Amino acid sequence: MPSPFEAVSTYFRAKDGNRPFLMRHAFAEDVALEMVVNTDAISFPGSARGLPEIEQILCRRFANDFENVYTFGLARPTDANRRHFPCHWLVGMSAKDNGDIRIGCGRYDWYFSDVHGLVQRLVITIDRMEIISSDDLKQVMEWITSLSYPWCRPEDVLESMPRSAELAPIADYLREVRSIPPDF
Repeated sequence: MPSPFEAVSTYFRAKDGNRPFLMRHAFAEDVALEMVVNTDAISFPGSARGLPEIEQILCRRFANDFENVYTFGLARPTDANRRHFPCHWLVGMSAKDNGDIRIGCGRYDWYFSDVHGLVQRLVITIDRMEIISSDDLKQVMEWITSLSYPWCRPEDVLESMPRSAELAPIADYLREVRSIPPDF
């Protein structure tokens, strides 16, 4: 039975590396996904059910549109998170069609099965998604790849973040990030 730390780490590797076969090591077969998108800079279906749909949406379809994907959990699960792990996240990636960079942040709510320890339900909230010109790819990706992957602290992200007007909304969001207690 995977721990919440192992399940979520596996999800990051599966999604970011376009490895749908790894999703079965993180998610239960009948997993439910809910997406709350609070930005027009990216689109996702509002929900999905079952491992095949999750693999399609979060790996295959995502990899059709984006590359250089790095997702970071901004808190690590503890023993208190055996059933529910809420945390903020940061993602950096570039669009395959034009090279524009997307830097986003939001919240994950992971709900784990008591029986198998796999993710039974996942709510992904996308609060911010900034689009930055492909001209800045080198600078932004050097920053993203310098972070501790896939877990880092918001203060570490802020400390090394390039100073730019395009990243200011992300920086503002990260300054407000606080630890979130589990629901149960």
